[in-house]
Amino acid sequence: MAYMIHHFWPGATRSQYEATVAVVHPPEGLPAGQTHHVAAQADGGILITAVWESQEQSELFVRDVLMASMPIEGGFEGRPDEQAGEIISSHSS
Repeated sequence: MAYMIHHFWPGATRSQYEATVAVVHPPEGLPAGQTHHVAAQADGGILITAVWESQEQSELFVRDVLMASMPIEGGFEGRPDEQAGEIISSHSS
C-alpha cells in the first residue's frame, strides 16, 4: 500500500534542502520506490512530503540513505519532525 511521509526541518533553508537532495537523490530523479516528492519553504523551516510505493521502501531510504548520509556539508542538521502513514485517498487535478 502507498505510504506518505512528511519531514519538517526546523530552521532549515532552501540551500540546505538543495545540498541534501543533491546527495541523497539519484541524479536521474527519485530514489527507487518513491513516486512523488514535493518541498516547500514553510514558516520556520523546510517541509518535505514524499510518497512511496510502500512503508518498507520509505523506512529503508530514511534509515539507509538519508540519515546514514548525515551530516551533509551545507545540508540539513539534526533530525526532522516526522509524520507518516498509509495513504487512504489520492486525487489528482
